[in-house]
Order: sequence, then C-alpha cells, then structure tokens
Amino acid sequence: MEKKMNNNDIVIRLKYALSISDPDMMKIFNFGELKVDASRLHQILQKQAPETSRDQNLTMRELEQFMNGLIISQRGVKLNANGESEPLTFDMQKEDDINNVVMKKLKIAMRYTSEDYQSFFKTAGIKVSNAELSAVLRRTDHRNYRPAGDRYLRNLLKGMGMEYHTKKLAD
Repeated sequence: MEKKMNNNDIVIRLKYALSISDPDMMKIFNFGELKVDASRLHQILQKQAPETSRDQNLTMRELEQFMNGLIISQRGVKLNANGESEPLTFDMQKEDDINNVVMKKLKIAMRYTSEDYQSFFKTAGIKVSNAELSAVLRRTDHRNYRPAGDRYLRNLLKGMGMEYHTKKLAD
C-alpha cells in the first residue's frame, strides 16, 4: 500500500516538477497572501514521517494559499467586470477535496489541457481514461464528481517532473 501524501509533499513535488527556486516559492506563497520566510519555507519543504498528520508542516488552507499564489504568479490577479481584483477562492473544505482542488488549480495556473494531464499520466506509466479525469475535475456537487485519490495527484506530479526534466536535458 502506498503511503498517504502529506500537504507539504504536494508542494515539494510541485517545486521539483516546475523547478521553482526558493525565492520564487516565497513569492508564490506571498501572492496567496501567506508570508513565508526562508526558515518557514525550509520547514514546509521537509519530508514528514509517514505516521504524522497530513497537515503537520502545512495546513490545508496554507496549501490552498500556495495554489492560489501559483495561479497569480502565472496568470496575474483575476479582475471582475469593474476592474477590481477578485477575492481568492478556498475550495478545500475537507481532506477528500485536497487532491481535486490541487489538480484544478494547477490546470488553471499552468494553462494545462486535459490532453496535457493525459500525457503526464502516460509518462508516469498509468492509464487514466478521459471519463476518470473529467470526474475528478468536476465540481463537488456534480453527480459524476469523484474524489481524486493520492494515486492521481502523485502520478500527475511524477509525470510532470519527468517530462519537464527530460525536456531540459534535451535543450
């Protein structure tokens, strides 16, 4: 059985997959309205022991602040019709929401398509049908919504890292 992912595992894997520097990590958290200094970042980026709680180093809200910051760092602040900035959204209400929300916000931040996600899964060595992928990217109140287990997010981030680092080596 695979070990459960901790919230900071997600940030660690994103940092690696997207080759984000420590100063840029602090900026991303700041965009998400969470001040993180070098020592706090170091704490966040520490691997947790498997038996520790999921949010020992990074709470669910802090993880979502990071994801919101990633969107802002890549796409800018979202403006409403009056040209005013939209408030940040917080969609993680329970632990089962975390992987789905991370996948949705990552898709928005990086302008990924479902085909990009399929490519990352294939690179990671797993097959995810379009219906499965669609189900985990839906709103929680949709009748075909399905919670994304750690397997989905872990393999998505693994495939991203493999593709990005292979491209860097080829350049």
